[in-house]
Amino acid sequence: MPAVGKTTVSRVVSETLGVSLIGGGDVLKEMAVERGYSSGGGGDWWDTADGMDFLNTRKKSSGFDREVDNRLMEKAKKGGVVITSYPLPWLVQSGLKVWLSGSAKSRAQRMAKRDGMAVSRCLQILRVRDRENHELYKKIYGIEFGKDLKPFNLVVDTDSIDESRVAEIVLKYVSNWTD
Repeated sequence: MPAVGKTTVSRVVSETLGVSLIGGGDVLKEMAVERGYSSGGGGDWWDTADGMDFLNTRKKSSGFDREVDNRLMEKAKKGGVVITSYPLPWLVQSGLKVWLSGSAKSRAQRMAKRDGMAVSRCLQILRVRDRENHELYKKIYGIEFGKDLKPFNLVVDTDSIDESRVAEIVLKYVSNWTD
C-alpha cells in the first residue's frame, strides 16, 4: 500500500543483500518524463499536481501499466533483484513476495512525516490512491489489490514497528527462504 514503508525497507534489503533495487513507480515515472511530465520537486512525486495529473492520464489507458509490468517481469525473470511493484506479485510465479500492511492512520502519519504535510491531508490522499489502485488493478488484471494476499510468502504488519525492524524481519525470512 502507499506510504507503508516499502521503499525504505526495500532499500535496506537490497543494500544488505548487495542486489539492485528497481521500483515500479520509478519505471512509470520514467515513462511520464518521456511523455513530457516534470518529476522534480520534493516529497513523493505522485502526490504533486503533476504526479496526480499523470495518474489521471494513466487511468485512460492500461497500456502504461502493462508496459511497466512487462519491463519489471523481464527483470524479475533474471533474478537477483529487489523490486517494488504493486501488481507484480500476482503476475510472476517465482521469487519471494512480501506484503507490508498498515492502517490508513499509520500510513498517513508516515506520509505526513516524510512529506511535511498534515495527517488529515495525507489521509485524503491515501483514500484516493487506495481506491484508485484497487480499481486499476481489478480492471487490468482482475487483482483484488489490498485484499487478496494469497501470492505473498510473508505479510508484515507495520503499524507498531518502524522500517528498520520491518527490514530485519524481511531479511531473516529471506535468509531461511528457498524458492
